[in-house]
Amino acid sequence: MGGVAAIARHAGYRVTGCDANVYPPMSDQLASLGIELIEGYGEEQLKLSPDLWLIGNAISRGNPLAEAILECGERYQSGPEWLNDSILNTKWVLAVAGTHGKTSASSMLAWILERSGRNPGFLIGGLPNDFSVSARLTGSTCFVIEADEYDTAFFDKRSKFVHYRPTTAILNNLEFDHADIFRDLADIERQFNHFVRIIPRSGRIIANGRDEAIKRVLTQGCWTPVEEFGVPSGWEASVPDQGGEFEVSIKGRALGRVRWTLTGEHNRMNALAAVAAARHAGVEPVAAIEALSSFSGVKRRLEVSGSARGVTVYDDFAHHPTAIRATLDGLRARVGRSRILAVLEPRSNTMKLGLMKEALPPSLAQADLVYVYAAQLDWDAAALFRAAGRQAYCASRLDALVEAIARDARSGDHVLVMSNGAFGGIHAKLLSALAATESR
Repeated sequence: MGGVAAIARHAGYRVTGCDANVYPPMSDQLASLGIELIEGYGEEQLKLSPDLWLIGNAISRGNPLAEAILECGERYQSGPEWLNDSILNTKWVLAVAGTHGKTSASSMLAWILERSGRNPGFLIGGLPNDFSVSARLTGSTCFVIEADEYDTAFFDKRSKFVHYRPTTAILNNLEFDHADIFRDLADIERQFNHFVRIIPRSGRIIANGRDEAIKRVLTQGCWTPVEEFGVPSGWEASVPDQGGEFEVSIKGRALGRVRWTLTGEHNRMNALAAVAAARHAGVEPVAAIEALSSFSGVKRRLEVSGSARGVTVYDDFAHHPTAIRATLDGLRARVGRSRILAVLEPRSNTMKLGLMKEALPPSLAQADLVYVYAAQLDWDAAALFRAAGRQAYCASRLDALVEAIARDARSGDHVLVMSNGAFGGIHAKLLSALAATESR
């Protein structure tokens, strides 16, 4: 919703907003745009008398301001509906969907279009380092959007992405997630097929050829040409060298070499999808590959928070077991045999409910030591790891967790902090605790 607010501001609207517990980088971005942010949801905000209220999917019935809006008959829409009506209806929309990699692939695609002179607009769920904003509106016909399958609003339970009407769509991968709104994987696949059904015949679907769930989605009905990546019959990436560089090819024909410092198979798959999608929008693969070689990544994706006492601390958004595994694999490729201390806050609704908890211990296999913040869990994290034959330090107090990590860490270690929230500012607290032990 912060990105939607930024786009509305760029479109010339006066924008205000309210939320609870807003934290950087989005809070900083809103402030830089001159968007007034009100803490909380008091019904006294009706006095603002806006022309339109945009209501995000974090708001449910019972919210004081939402109830007041309904009671007074105020005009309201969801963010995705407003985007479609006011912005996207005149754009060539390039939508990036999937359980994992949406933010990274969207950022790569936007950067390719930027470097090729397309000056794209975009709405991305994270903060690309090359742009320093997560959303912008330009005069370009190209608009890149991170297409989320989460529901739209309390009054519209369809997935958000059905509002985006793309011409080019990436289907990156598909796993069970969002257990608070989906019953099972088949339930999610149904929503993805609804998405596929709105893509025109003149459009293009860029699909992960290795993903069985994506294949099932397409067999439910597809009227749009499909290009696959990750398979010999489509787009492929070679085995990377020690620096992470790799060759891009299509149907066995080499097109060029991506020379970057990013690591991990997931990033190579994201890159293939972005190159293929950009080609559909008119960017030659050679130019796209050259652009990716200058791609700087995304904030909170293996981002270094700082170092103290010879210990490097990273921040990463990973919260699903598959993403956790991929992130750790990428860090292991980068640091070799150095110790990795994995610190996890299972914060998503799916993780808090424990529906995929058995997958957590194996997803952390690359970590030498594991620390779990268990304050919000409905299950016993310590017992889970014991049963899996894996030792983990589990704490319900953040200060105790920080103390344990600072005590165990030694020079040369890499501390990977993973959460899809602010994690109580643990990065700064941990760096401070490490520095304090160094000065003793």
